Amino acid sequence: MKKKAYRNTPAFVFLSWGSFAFFVALMLIGLYTLKEPLMVKGYYLMGSVGLISSSFTLSKVIRDNQEDEERYNQMFRANDGLVKNEETDTHI
Repeated sequence: MKKKAYRNTPAFVFLSWGSFAFFVALMLIGLYTLKEPLMVKGYYLMGSVGLISSSFTLSKVIRDNQEDEERYNQMFRANDGLVKNEETDTHI
């Protein structure tokens, strides 16, 4: 049976999620203790949630574009190799 190969170690994944949860908690504590009306707290909370969700989306788009570029380059190199092989075969 083939074993899955992950790009990141479990420790790095834990560190990433742990730091994310820690800073979200700090942000929520800061909003809770803020001495402003509820309307201002809501505005900051909506902005923070929008920033977090758009960060996830942006990182996914960047990763997908990078993987697509690598896949395109592999296909282009494979096709380029076939064309070169065909050119050398015709000269023999």
